[in-house]
Amino acid sequence: MGSLLYYALPALGSYVMLSIFFLRRPRLLHTPQAPAFCPHLAAHRGGSGERLEHTMEAMENSMAQQADLLELDCQLTRDGVVVVSHDKNLSCQSGVNRDVGSLDFEELPFYKEELEVYFSPGHFAHGSDRHMVSLEDVFQRFPRMPMSVEVKEENEELIHKIADLVRHFDRNEITIWASEKSSIMKKCKAANPEMPFSFTQSRGFWLLLLYYLGLLPFMPIQERFLISFLPTIINRTYFPFSCPGLNQLAAVVSKWFLMRKSLIQHLEQRGVQVIFWCLNQESDFEVAFGLGATGVMTDYPTALRHYLDNRGAAAQVS
Repeated sequence: MGSLLYYALPALGSYVMLSIFFLRRPRLLHTPQAPAFCPHLAAHRGGSGERLEHTMEAMENSMAQQADLLELDCQLTRDGVVVVSHDKNLSCQSGVNRDVGSLDFEELPFYKEELEVYFSPGHFAHGSDRHMVSLEDVFQRFPRMPMSVEVKEENEELIHKIADLVRHFDRNEITIWASEKSSIMKKCKAANPEMPFSFTQSRGFWLLLLYYLGLLPFMPIQERFLISFLPTIINRTYFPFSCPGLNQLAAVVSKWFLMRKSLIQHLEQRGVQVIFWCLNQESDFEVAFGLGATGVMTDYPTALRHYLDNRGAAAQVS
């Protein structure tokens, strides 16, 4: 046993030192791809805290605040139109208990006059524009605006239609595939492999495992974006579980595992841009950028623009 430790401990020590060395200097092993855009301000659901979510009015408002990225969710109508909608069922958005897929595009109902902001409980958004829009119309209105398109279900027709629209509007480099499920992401990448894509949930867990085992510096990374929740919002504006105790536990555990500046800096140096969602308070903006994140996804683009402008002004003064 003694002789085993005699050889194992120095080997382990050398491995740890090498891992830390390359964690801090990943470009010695990997050549990062230059990003096509840098999303400091990402508008969640098009900017759903200041106007009704996913409407042209919300997106125009976000553009006025110099948003760098619009985050969108997509569904497919009965007549095959890709529509920008977070929910499959329209009850919460419009009060009509129908699935998007059971209606033609022209039959889609208006949004309600006010919608609660999901990540700001008790706050409601209003707007004069209550129309649901197609992804094609969004691409036409904002042809060079970077967007993240999230697919929530394994609908191959939906995936292929999104891929074709991205190609048609020459948006391969500025449209991000996003999905929580690896099985869906696999289909998305197959439909249009030229689009950058983000980490899924399982790939995110794998990333953390590699980081804590010290293997991350030596492993290839295909993803270009890590779009993750910020642990500090759990039990304040984000409640992943119905049990308060579980939310408290999730907040503590995820904060310990995820909020590692060395991990975020490593990813950034390798060309993986880190975006924390969905942050609606200045204190959370500060935490995210303090960790070294590329950007923040928010429901309130005006508030984040104000923070970024003040932060930039303060940096110039110092």
